[in-house]
Amino acid sequence: MNTLASRWFPNLDAGKWVEIGQTTVETLLMLAGSLPLTLLIGLPLGVLLFLTGPRQLHARPALYGVLALVVNLLRSVPFIILMIVLIPVTLKAVGTSLGVRGAILPLVVGAAPFYARLVETALREVDRGIIEASLAMGATTRQLVARVLLPEALPGLIAGATVTTIALIGFTAMGGAIGSGGLGDLAYREGYQRSRTDIAVVAVVALLVMVQVLQMVGDRLVARFTRR
Repeated sequence: MNTLASRWFPNLDAGKWVEIGQTTVETLLMLAGSLPLTLLIGLPLGVLLFLTGPRQLHARPALYGVLALVVNLLRSVPFIILMIVLIPVTLKAVGTSLGVRGAILPLVVGAAPFYARLVETALREVDRGIIEASLAMGATTRQLVARVLLPEALPGLIAGATVTTIALIGFTAMGGAIGSGGLGDLAYREGYQRSRTDIAVVAVVALLVMVQVLQMVGDRLVARFTRR
């Protein structure tokens, strides 16, 4: 493996490969720190959007309008700008806006609304007849959500989580331009600012491998939980 890497990238010494490994770990740590919080916030937010939406069980046009506006605003802001805007908040919350720790909050704020919309879309795909039958049998809202909506929409929720995870990887790469660390920081600092194309290529390949592995895992989970 080392011989192959040396043949393809002869200008990269052992120190650079160590740095590449470290930044890869930083990217994975950012993903591990932000993904659970993103899902934890995005899932109930998506359920609330669904329940308060037009022609739904607890339709609340005013509440839905406010939630939809906030979600759309956060989704529409480019992530690198969102990180800059949130710097004062991040400093107060975690004491730094740099590195892995400083990237978690902006990652969650940027990705949770994205996942919430995917959750809402997945819930809308649930057969209306199943929902009405459950309500006719006396199911409460909590029972409807826990025993009908979420189980029926599980493949879509997993697919949405996969898409969100891949989006988070892209966010971590963009955050590297303002000091969040990870492969994005390495590609920007060494690949762009110092014109080291070989380092940029390695960083991109590492990101692509992560995306491919996560997509394969997500696809397998969707296929496993899809009811045939």
